[in-house]
Amino acid sequence: MVSQLTATGSNGYAPALMERLRGLPVHLASKIKGQAHVLPRICSVLTRGELGVAYPRRPRGSFLFVGPTGVGKTETTNIFSAYLGNGAEPIRFDMSEYQLQGSVDKLIGEQRDDPGLHGRAVRGVTRGTLLFDEIEKAHPLVLDLFLQILEDARITLATGEILDLRPFYIVCTSNIGSEETMRMESAPFASVERTVLMRVRERLRPELVGRVNEILVYSRLPYLIQRQICEDLIANERARLAALGHAIEVSLEAVEFLVRHGYHRTLGARPMRGTVERYLQEAVANNLLSGGAGSGRLLPSSDSGGLVIAEI
Repeated sequence: MVSQLTATGSNGYAPALMERLRGLPVHLASKIKGQAHVLPRICSVLTRGELGVAYPRRPRGSFLFVGPTGVGKTETTNIFSAYLGNGAEPIRFDMSEYQLQGSVDKLIGEQRDDPGLHGRAVRGVTRGTLLFDEIEKAHPLVLDLFLQILEDARITLATGEILDLRPFYIVCTSNIGSEETMRMESAPFASVERTVLMRVRERLRPELVGRVNEILVYSRLPYLIQRQICEDLIANERARLAALGHAIEVSLEAVEFLVRHGYHRTLGARPMRGTVERYLQEAVANNLLSGGAGSGRLLPSSDSGGLVIAEI
């Protein structure tokens, strides 16, 4: 992640690194909505990893993020990876693609000249984050590899090469218990968390669960939180379109329209991004086709059922 620069402070650490780590809690809180309860524990693991005080023979840090779809598990990983890695993205593995017994060979190679998908993915990468999405879908033999990864920070490829994973953060995500917890709308979060952790320990081997630094349960996103996320997505899309020369002012009516169309009780904020991008981009494109400049005030249209740009 953040390299410790040559210049160091009185405590032996680069001031730039220390400043960035001090800003980590605020940065995550500004980007991850509705999950304030997990952020301090995430920051603790990341800070220890970046300062080099974590156990040296294991990965820098490891997480298991558990919760319904669209609540920010993968987004959290993307955000902290970019923040600590100067814009770097995590190396992602979709574990639903590793459900068969032969998936081990797919991951670490089948023949002496084959490093597998894992070996090819980290080739030339000296530090970063490895993201394993929906880990519960992987074949048990694939999950056995994580015992070695989490305990010794290494994995042996079919080529005989031993990958050193100590400079990496390991993030696993899971939807275990999601269907059950979505029915617990009126239950306090402590009860939901207890139920999810119980299901995790039923589904995953205790040797695996016990090797993860932090198992964090994400809560579902209520309407007001999804509205905040919608407003953030609008701001991001407006900035992106402005860089293309399209200045958009979004009316309150347009915001209400987008929240109404993007909100989803069970899928969380995942549909919201597509909703915001679709309707804003569609409005700009239609305005350009009509001879406009693709700039103006965004309003709902009773004719098209979408949003239109009215010149200011």
